[in-house]
Amino acid sequence: MEKKIVLLPGDGIGKEIMESAKKVLAAIESEYHHDFVLQECAIGGDALDRYGVPLPDDTLKACEEADAVLLGSVGGPKWDNQPPEFRPEKGLLGIRKGLGLFANLRPVKSFPSLLHASPLKEEIVKDSDMMIVRELTGGLYFGEPRERRNNGEDVVDTLAYSRQEIERIVEKGFESAQIRNKHLTSVDKANVLESSRMWREIVNEKAADYPDVKVEHLLVDAAAMKLITNPSGFDVIVTENLFGDILSDEASVLTGSLGMLPSASVRTDGLGMYEPVHGSAPDIAGKGIANPIGMILSTALMLEYSLGMKEEAKAIETAVMDCLEQGYHTSDLNIKDGKQMSTEEITEAIIENLTTKCISDSICSSYV
Repeated sequence: MEKKIVLLPGDGIGKEIMESAKKVLAAIESEYHHDFVLQECAIGGDALDRYGVPLPDDTLKACEEADAVLLGSVGGPKWDNQPPEFRPEKGLLGIRKGLGLFANLRPVKSFPSLLHASPLKEEIVKDSDMMIVRELTGGLYFGEPRERRNNGEDVVDTLAYSRQEIERIVEKGFESAQIRNKHLTSVDKANVLESSRMWREIVNEKAADYPDVKVEHLLVDAAAMKLITNPSGFDVIVTENLFGDILSDEASVLTGSLGMLPSASVRTDGLGMYEPVHGSAPDIAGKGIANPIGMILSTALMLEYSLGMKEEAKAIETAVMDCLEQGYHTSDLNIKDGKQMSTEEITEAIIENLTTKCISDSICSSYV
């Protein structure tokens, strides 16, 4: 089947890890007899340098017409002195808003071969397996007014949500819990914020539609502590934009490396943008040592969520796990008695596992 995928390499290591994603897609294309039409567009600092804006209209249009979008990373010190409206990150916020990608899904799961690399004790982190569902297009990041006043001496940011915005992300949280372990943790700050009190009310209302899901409410500070003391106690976390940003980054270090984790930003019709959780890492860009696994697993999420290719997605995930169990790793992972590899080498090792398993399991011949 033919699917159009827009690639947004972005900045820093984004270009290198996107090459890994392209190679994995080529292997899936070959083994499963698909036809992926790839279109590369600019975003972030790359777009600023080439077109003078962080999100060109042509990029947004191409993404809207695609079946799915893959993003590398944006940002870097090169553009730190740009005014706010011309920072690379403005392109990221703009594409989320422009495409209506209201839900960010971030799976966080411990890897047996990397437990030693976690900042937590192995017995605390070993059974961690959660999905963080973050609202992505509302709240403080998009509320108006946000401005300096009184000659720059005062500042205003606005936290604004509509009932409809809260309802749709809460429903996404319940839906995620239903297909996992039926445990939803709603995170808010209802003891202080009116927006959180409304959030909690809506969660309680929606709970009646999902009687099989256990619901608990946690204040965001308590949730942050529980992530460190008992991460395996979470199944699905649903929360608003700012809290989700902070908590998902906190959770991402539990696995031992930011380079391992994927994410999906989706809307109701299936279109999604998929990206690793790490940044652009300009200090290692061009050195061939970036970890591409977060990007490769983001590609797997894309195949499953937007393209309906669950078997193909599972094959990629298995190939990555096999690679780690074989001791192959990039410099950020440091697997004991393992073999350190470059970006390109570990990508090829994953693809070799992918194609070998595909042949041995004889699962590809039926996909035409």
